[in-house]
Amino acid sequence: MDIKEIQSLIKFVAKSGASEVKLETDDIKITIRTGSQGSGETTYVQSIPMAQAPVAPAAAPPAQQEAPAAPAAPTKEAEKKDDDSKYITIKSPIIGTFYRKPSPDKPTFVEVGDTISSGDVLCVIEAMKLFNDIESEVSGTIVKVLVDDSSPVEFDQPLFLVDPA
Repeated sequence: MDIKEIQSLIKFVAKSGASEVKLETDDIKITIRTGSQGSGETTYVQSIPMAQAPVAPAAAPPAQQEAPAAPAAPTKEAEKKDDDSKYITIKSPIIGTFYRKPSPDKPTFVEVGDTISSGDVLCVIEAMKLFNDIESEVSGTIVKVLVDDSSPVEFDQPLFLVDPA
């Protein structure tokens, strides 16, 4: 089960209104808890990432209404990846909340079209009440910001597309 499947499962559980869902197979255990205020706390543990087939049938029956929508999304993403293959993707190094500004009254760190160099701060990710500056490891031009401000992000989730040219 990859991160995109986990994220779609989290969204499905949040929309369903369930307070807690547990999914266990031989090699993966996922627990999703949502709070009554709409903000969700997610905990998942993945032991062996090899066996993906047993997890998909377990998640498919509750989501029969969304099953046709799920294959359509990867098709769109596959087309986007073909167009974006010449760009470098900057990914989140941690799980937390993504912020484009150092504080609400300050300007954003970077905008689309800005030229960046290695070491420039691109955003801040809050994890456990600690604000972590995310610095660029590449130089280039910001082509696209892939995450909305104040959104939760997962480990290795794409944040920015950078044109290295």
